[in-house]
Amino acid sequence: MSSTKSVLITGGTGSFGQTMLHRLLDLGCPEIRILSRDEEKQDALRNRIRDQRVQYIIGDVRDRRSVDLAMAGVDLVFHAAALKQVPSCEFFPVEAVRTNVLGSGHVVESAVKHGVERIVCLSTDKAVQPVNAMGMTKALMEKVVQSTARRIPEGGTIVACVRYGNVMCSRGSVIPLFIRQILAGEPMTITEPSMTRFMLPLRDAVSLVEFALANAQQGDTFIQKAPACTIQDLATATANVMGVKPNIKVIGIRHGEKVFETLASAEEIVHAQDMGDYYRIPYDDRDLNYAKFFSEGETSVAQTDPFHSHNARQLSVPEVESLLRSIEYVQDRIPGGARD
Repeated sequence: MSSTKSVLITGGTGSFGQTMLHRLLDLGCPEIRILSRDEEKQDALRNRIRDQRVQYIIGDVRDRRSVDLAMAGVDLVFHAAALKQVPSCEFFPVEAVRTNVLGSGHVVESAVKHGVERIVCLSTDKAVQPVNAMGMTKALMEKVVQSTARRIPEGGTIVACVRYGNVMCSRGSVIPLFIRQILAGEPMTITEPSMTRFMLPLRDAVSLVEFALANAQQGDTFIQKAPACTIQDLATATANVMGVKPNIKVIGIRHGEKVFETLASAEEIVHAQDMGDYYRIPYDDRDLNYAKFFSEGETSVAQTDPFHSHNARQLSVPEVESLLRSIEYVQDRIPGGARD
């Protein structure tokens, strides 16, 4: 990623946006624009960062005009703005559509209109075989990206996606909840002990996005071969790191939750390019003229497993503990400030 580029981060006051912002500043990026609708979070970030290279733009991806204002003159875009909480999207699905689908359409279309070099849109494992509104709207966001990719002439804006699972200690995720419950002397609430989730520190999410930025071809989706663990083991590891005996209360699966999450379907894995720590999933670039294609079906799909959190490499409790201790959020909350 060149240090001479102007970069826009939508949803830039969120967990990913702030981590990417620090990374861009460290790389010497001359201009980073933060587009979000939360004035309070922008003010807090401005006072914490205090760097003239960062521009803060109040706006909403639902409003094409504010997106165009932020986009003019930008070289690279990271689209992170989204409604991400499964329960809230379940109860307010139209709001999820407005932000995750229509808002994403505004961002992608604006990037193409303004001649942006590359845009990477952040998606989620919940977009694969979705059962909840959040996953469904993220899946549609991916379709918006792919639809746009089909219409872009050679040499135009490269539009791509990344998918990742649970980002450890991100806003609204379960690890901060566990830690708050431990510090309050309350039991840790888990929905289903055998439920598995991919484990990804924010630094790895940023690395995935940077890899996609450097390697994407038109319409690509990238995933990382992330490890996973059960929620029971995650809760146990969190308690161990915090120096307390695990006290776990099972509350049952919430609205829209799966027992495991999938990062790539069998159909995608069949066509995916193995790039070491990552898979590159090319998009289907056929047009509507199916008559010129001959197909007998792909028997290889039926013989291929999806890549999901049940068949990914499973972390042991000590491995989860080590991963937790590597994260600043956890380090700052360990009693006595103990760190590895």
